[in-house]
Amino acid sequence: MRQRNLSRVLHALAAEGPLSRAEVAARIGLTRAAVSTLVDELSRGGLLVERGPGRSGAVGRPGTGLLLTDRGPCGFGAEIGVDHLAVAVMDLRGRVRIRLGQETRNQGAEPAAVLATLTGMLRDAARDAAGAGLRPTGLTVAVPGLLARDAGSGRSRLLMAPNLGWRDIDLAAGLPTGLGPVTVENEANLGALAELWSAGGAGVQDSFVHVSAEIGIGAAVVVEGRLLRGAHGFAGELGHVPVRPEGRPCSCGGRGCLETYAGEEAVLRAAGLEPGPGVRLGALAARCEAGDAGALRAVRQAGTALGIALSGAVNLLDPRQVVVGGALARLAPWLLAPVSRELARRTSVAAGGRSTPVPVRASPLGPDGPLLGAAGFTVRAALDEPSRLLRG
Repeated sequence: MRQRNLSRVLHALAAEGPLSRAEVAARIGLTRAAVSTLVDELSRGGLLVERGPGRSGAVGRPGTGLLLTDRGPCGFGAEIGVDHLAVAVMDLRGRVRIRLGQETRNQGAEPAAVLATLTGMLRDAARDAAGAGLRPTGLTVAVPGLLARDAGSGRSRLLMAPNLGWRDIDLAAGLPTGLGPVTVENEANLGALAELWSAGGAGVQDSFVHVSAEIGIGAAVVVEGRLLRGAHGFAGELGHVPVRPEGRPCSCGGRGCLETYAGEEAVLRAAGLEPGPGVRLGALAARCEAGDAGALRAVRQAGTALGIALSGAVNLLDPRQVVVGGALARLAPWLLAPVSRELARRTSVAAGGRSTPVPVRASPLGPDGPLLGAAGFTVRAALDEPSRLLRG
């Protein structure tokens, strides 16, 4: 119980700090005396600092404001994309302190070579973190693929990543062990969690479908603040929902999947752009801004396909909203209207005697979601285990 209450104090301060002891007590439902004992323990362990008054609103003089330390424990996050690698170091307050990125073609590359490059980036980040007075508590890696989690060890194995061309790989085994526990997670799931946790995603409701895209398209479902994983952990494979059952062949072995019509490469080609180094959705967005008819038509077609695929998820799950993130967020000014139009045609929710389509909006996190979610996942896991932080 003590560990749980220590964790509740840490999470309250991570979400809303600075707070006074009285404000923390009000947030977590404990007495002020109990909270003071917990705060003293966390302060002795170097996890809290006092800085100015807490938030106002209570009668009387505000107490001293408590904050999580911006030194000591930190979370490492990494992302393996089809054409990039990225690393972020986040402190307990949720601020990204170090970020490294590298464009590299990972599609079809040997996993060992990609992991060796990522290991070098992680070591560089660890060196910079040490110089900033930070020490790692773990690493979470975002990857665009299906993962199987071993119930005994808790480790995940990559079963299949079609857009990387990888199958049956233990990614964690190829990464450095000096950073603490290594977790491998689906990039769409982490993007959705970042949206849920981030101040930038404050407009998000507790139940939503989050769509993200690179070359492929992934989705994640959050229901009442919790990630819906499905019986085998594969929930959210929106990119392989068929929108034209006898359509184009897909890398997954099926036909007519959403990815073949709304994935990055498909949209670029439809707009007359050949995918390659430096040719990304940003280039397509620039053409849309210039009023290029071919680019606008390609994005409208992608939005229609995306709306068709999402309509099944919306009808089945009844989310409060749909959030479009990842690289697709760059196309929001031209993409969201056809998505919303298709959803309005195919879905509705009775409200006040009339039909109200589910709202669709762009994520303010854009393509940063999976990386921020990875680092945030590590930080929140650390906040769940105060004894591990205090021992460190």
